[in-house]
Amino acid sequence: MIVSASRRTDIPAFYAEWLMRRVRAGSCEVRNPYRPGQRSTVSLGPADVDCFVFWTRSPAGLLPYLAELADRGFRWYFLFTLLDYPPGFETHLPPLGRRLELLRLAAETTPPGGMVWRYDPIVLSSATPESFHLDTFERLARELKGTVDRVVVSFLDVYRKSSRALAEIASLGVKLASPVEHGAATSRLLGELAELAARHGMELRSCAEPAMTVRGAVKSGKCIDDELVLRLWGIRVSRAKDRAQRGECCCVASRDIGAYDTCLHGCRYCYATASREQALAAFRGHGPEHAALGQRE
Repeated sequence: MIVSASRRTDIPAFYAEWLMRRVRAGSCEVRNPYRPGQRSTVSLGPADVDCFVFWTRSPAGLLPYLAELADRGFRWYFLFTLLDYPPGFETHLPPLGRRLELLRLAAETTPPGGMVWRYDPIVLSSATPESFHLDTFERLARELKGTVDRVVVSFLDVYRKSSRALAEIASLGVKLASPVEHGAATSRLLGELAELAARHGMELRSCAEPAMTVRGAVKSGKCIDDELVLRLWGIRVSRAKDRAQRGECCCVASRDIGAYDTCLHGCRYCYATASREQALAAFRGHGPEHAALGQRE
């Protein structure tokens, strides 16, 4: 199986010690996010894990443990979200220069192609119009040239947990693009981003955006990607779609070991955390010795 770590929180940034304790123990528990009383056990034995997929914005906590993971026979690749939004969008991230440094350090631990850049989500607003994204994307792509060869993009989807935080952005005088404006910009912007990516030696893929096909230039991507696992390590995993994800998602099946409302980055467009205050409470109540992430006992 593929272990996703994690769509729900940034384990490499905040819970690396917990992950390593569970790896050494051979398993972890995962709470059903919709029925907290239900738990399932996920084996973390090397014989049972085809690879880890590490979703992160700042993997400083995990980097010291990667040599141990390799010695234990584990494989991994990174989905590294890297944006550079104006103040108010991302409230508790390290400086951009530090995040670029961490991305390069993490890339040194993976096979070529094992560092995937996520420019996601694309928020269209009065503070971040199309021109902002074209300029920012090209600047970041220039920094990452030679380090990554694939970039995944998607546009903002407003979920219940992100709607309140997005309202806080609006209170700062930032106006989100209307659905009509958003729709008109999507194809045009995608085509231009694809050209910029190609100019810097990268392939652009979309994430859960079926309309993002611009004259064949943009393919639908898989963040949990059986083809990438095959290319990196010659391992064939199930090609079955992950039924737990929304219909537009092309990811193959995996086991996610994270927990919602536990990430401390404070990104105001986040679908996984209702508020940083709630995440802080969960973080303070969590112990790395617990079997489940976010467990409070």
